[in-house]
Amino acid sequence: MASTRDRALTAAIRLVGGQGVRALTHARVDAEAGLPKGSTSNWFRTRDALVAGVIVTIAEQERAELAAVLTFARTADEVIDILSALVEDATGTHVCRTRARYALFLETAATPDARAPMRTQRSMFEEWTRGLMSTLGARDPDAAARAMLAVCAGLIVNRLTVAPEGPIRPVVELAMRGCLSA
Repeated sequence: MASTRDRALTAAIRLVGGQGVRALTHARVDAEAGLPKGSTSNWFRTRDALVAGVIVTIAEQERAELAAVLTFARTADEVIDILSALVEDATGTHVCRTRARYALFLETAATPDARAPMRTQRSMFEEWTRGLMSTLGARDPDAAARAMLAVCAGLIVNRLTVAPEGPIRPVVELAMRGCLSA
């Protein structure tokens, strides 16, 4: 059985992903998680602490999924297939979590105290992607990592907003081939 803390974080992600950042209150998280009043505030004393907890949880879940599928990728084609599947998953199975992540991106842009956890998580993704691009032979792994993260993020936003059925693999492949040949 999930801990009280984990139940609160899962409920917080559902709230933000389904109703937006304004829905993120300790009382609503308690209610959504079926927890006694005050349970969430026992773990996260302030709203900023709750926001940070949600950001870290989302990033940890996404990194675990990436690590699980990319561990066995050895070629650019395999990475293209995996990244394409991950974008599909982010805009399908895990759409609520993805919406929560993007809502929190915007929240942290307007709240200086909340930026630190987002930047920390982003730097972890950049470092990981830089290593992957280096392994695949990119001449400039830093630029390639930033480009691939930007392309995947753009595809996700596009699919969440104006083009839910927009193509994924051809775009990821074009970006990857460009990153590896530049």
